[in-house]
Amino acid sequence: MIRLNLVLLLAVLASSFYLVHTQYDSRRLYTALDRARAQGLRLEAEHEQLQVQKRAEATPARVQQLATRQLQMRPVTPGITQYVTVYETPSSGAVAAGGAQ
Repeated sequence: MIRLNLVLLLAVLASSFYLVHTQYDSRRLYTALDRARAQGLRLEAEHEQLQVQKRAEATPARVQQLATRQLQMRPVTPGITQYVTVYETPSSGAVAAGGAQ
C-alpha cells in the first residue's frame, strides 16, 4: 500500500511539474505572439507613412524642381533642339543620318 501511495505521489508531482512547465511555455509564447503583433502593426504604420512620403516626393512639381536645381535641366526650346534626318545614299542603298540645327 505504501508503494502504491509513493508511486501515485510521484505521478502527481511529475504531472504538476509538467503542468507548470506547460503553462510557462504557453505564457512565454503568448507574450512573443503579442510582441510580434505589435511589431506588425508598427511596421504597417511605417509602411503607410513611407507610401505617403513616396507619393509626396513623386509629384510633378517636385520632379521639375529637382530636375532644374540638381540636374541643371531646362525646358526644350526650338533653338536648342537638334533634328536628325534620315536619307538613303544612291550608291550603296544604306541608310545614313545627318543632323541640322
